[in-house]
Amino acid sequence: MTRQGPELENLLFKDCFTTLKDPRRTNRGNIRYSLEELIFLTIAAVVSGFQTYELIEGFGQEKLDWLRSYYPYKNGVPSHDTLGKLYGRLNPKEFSKCLIQFTESLAEQDTKVIAIDGKTVKGFLNQEGYPMHILTAFCANNRMSLGQKSVDGKENEIVAIPRLLELVCVKNSIVTIDAMGCQTEIATKIRKQEAEYVLQVKNNQKTLLENIEDSFSVKKTTDIDITEDCGHGRVEVRKCSVVSDLEFIENAHKWKDLKTIVRIESKTYFKKTAKEILGTRYYISSLPANAKLLNESISSHWSIENNLHWNLDVIFKEDNQAKRNQTAIENANLIAKLAMIMLEQEKTFTKSKNRKRLKAFANNTYRELILKV
Repeated sequence: MTRQGPELENLLFKDCFTTLKDPRRTNRGNIRYSLEELIFLTIAAVVSGFQTYELIEGFGQEKLDWLRSYYPYKNGVPSHDTLGKLYGRLNPKEFSKCLIQFTESLAEQDTKVIAIDGKTVKGFLNQEGYPMHILTAFCANNRMSLGQKSVDGKENEIVAIPRLLELVCVKNSIVTIDAMGCQTEIATKIRKQEAEYVLQVKNNQKTLLENIEDSFSVKKTTDIDITEDCGHGRVEVRKCSVVSDLEFIENAHKWKDLKTIVRIESKTYFKKTAKEILGTRYYISSLPANAKLLNESISSHWSIENNLHWNLDVIFKEDNQAKRNQTAIENANLIAKLAMIMLEQEKTFTKSKNRKRLKAFANNTYRELILKV
């Protein structure tokens, strides 16, 4: 599998994995299925609604004739044990690189918001007793995962974020991170990669937070944007205020290219309970004092929760999986995200992802449309 991949704009599913190293001992001559056959079967099954190894095997048995129109499958369908052994050994870092190449070929090239946030896979502890936590870079515009990095053992997101930024092309984008990522080193790394940053500020940067609050109480507001969002039984009004005078920000020079501080005041009214919740959040940014752009960028950050983490939990049932091998779980997470991207990108059938998956199982042509084969 050494063939060089084509230009990104022409990349198809079958081209994604041509450089991926096979972890199996291929010199023994007992390999019954190619790496491409195993991956193609798996992803075709997952976009069709089947995720456990046993169900993927069952999907293959039902769709063997269709599978053979793309790959030989001379030995029939691989067993669930064969699939489990592969994904328990396949290098997630290298697998992720293949998927990043594919997703970047689908992503729009205009300015986009890239939200970085982490999610813990519940029900799994590694050998040291730590839960598995996966950090993801998510493109809000295209609703697609651009890359991921697992947080090892005792580490936290502060250590993992720079490593994730090295994997993902963020040039000309706006990178949004919650308070954990509000670090001078992370801001510098984002700017060195020719991207802008919007970082939330909380008590982990207590002095900075106090400086921002003092600034908003004294300094003149440079720009304001107000938006109203209705849906799901609630009405939310968001007021974004921006100050560009950084006189009260101690050591402002340590935050690379810091230009603005931001305050978001939200008022959320729940129609069913008639309750109203008020909230105030603060941010720092390398963006100029454009309240509308900052308001939209900060709002877009939450798409990683609504469009990625929610889908992984509810549609792909990540927290309920029975896999107990950390490598297998990382690879399953990657496959679920790729399937999610493919389902999101398919626009001809404007139904839910679950309906799309059902149609993909029933209709070979529609499945091919999703898989881009």
